[in-house]
Amino acid sequence: MTIDVGQSLPEFNVPATSELTVTPETLKGHYTVLYFYPKDSTPGCTTEGQQFRDLFEDFKALNAVIYGVSRDGLKAHENFRAKQSFPFELISDKEETLCRALDVIKLKKMYGKEHEGIERSTFVLDDQGVLIKEWRKVKADGHAQEVLEFLKQHTA
Repeated sequence: MTIDVGQSLPEFNVPATSELTVTPETLKGHYTVLYFYPKDSTPGCTTEGQQFRDLFEDFKALNAVIYGVSRDGLKAHENFRAKQSFPFELISDKEETLCRALDVIKLKKMYGKEHEGIERSTFVLDDQGVLIKEWRKVKADGHAQEVLEFLKQHTA
């Protein structure tokens, strides 16, 4: 089942850094930014995370919570988060629950070999957990600012 703009996420239960568990209920009461990235500590993923980090206070002022999501485990996430001083949590979606619900797992080619991986994508949910905006095939550099601008216009 794939979620479209105007719909809520299905039931899920995924682990995150700081020993948190994220469910649809935890995404209510504020805007939520879910940004999906392929792998911790890689150049593009680091750039994207750093830009969300640098704009964190601006997102917070708009009552928005940020979560980075990848298939990496919690230990890798905790290390990545600490090394980059991310003030937001990272969700470990090893079971691909959120990845499949939001259709971000795509066939990719690397060095001539095909494999399934996360297509860099971002989703914004409103304070009721309803999907209000999506970006697919995202370019990491400058994307956090684009998401922030959308939220500024949407909350104005």
